[in-house]
Parts: sequence; C-alpha cells; structure tokens
Amino acid sequence: QVQLVESGGGLVQPGGSLRLSCAASGSIFSVYAMAWYRQAPGTQRELVAHITSGGTTNYADSVKGRFTISRDNAKNTLYLQMNSLKSEDTGLYYCYGDIEVTSFLGGRFGYWGQGTQVTVSS
Repeated sequence: QVQLVESGGGLVQPGGSLRLSCAASGSIFSVYAMAWYRQAPGTQRELVAHITSGGTTNYADSVKGRFTISRDNAKNTLYLQMNSLKSEDTGLYYCYGDIEVTSFLGGRFGYWGQGTQVTVSS
C-alpha cells in the first residue's frame, strides 16, 4: 500500500557531509509526522530527528547543530542533511512516516523504509 524508500547513504570521511532522502509513495491520503532513526551494529534503533507536518523539528542531542531534517509535503519526501559527520554517526538510517492511507478500509499507520547505510571512516 505505502512504500518508503531511502537513498543518499554511503561512505564519507569524518567531517564530511551527506544528504539522505526518503520518498513516500502508494495509497497516501495524508502524511503526518516523519522521522529519521538509526541503528549501529549491536545497538538499539535510536531517534535521530523528528518533524511534524507543520515543520516543527526535534533532534537527538548527539546531532544538534550538525543535522537538519526537512520535508517537501508536495512530494511526500523527507530529507536529512548531515554535516560534520563523526565515526559515531555510522549506522543504518531508517525513515519513518505516520501516514493515513486511501484504501477502502482507510486508517493511519506507521511505516518504515528499508534503511540506507551511512559509514563515516577515514
């Protein structure tokens, strides 16, 4: 019904930048809050940044001042600009969306993307 597809991950040196994108598609009626999570090997998935449909943002303390979350509501696309990357930012980054669907039964559900790998290493 609904797919979230991330892109933009890769290998970058410490201090470098990457921009992640997440495109939502399918039977979408409305997209509410969206967020980026990440998971490093052997750790739990953690919230990186969150944005409401109105554009209010929140960040994990570890990324404040370095990462910027944004969205294009017309394109149902979420972004994460990551600057001054550190080795501890390495992990699999997941997109999350709170989405109301247009299917016959309707409803509002949480959807996850498949993840995009970010590796920060020299």
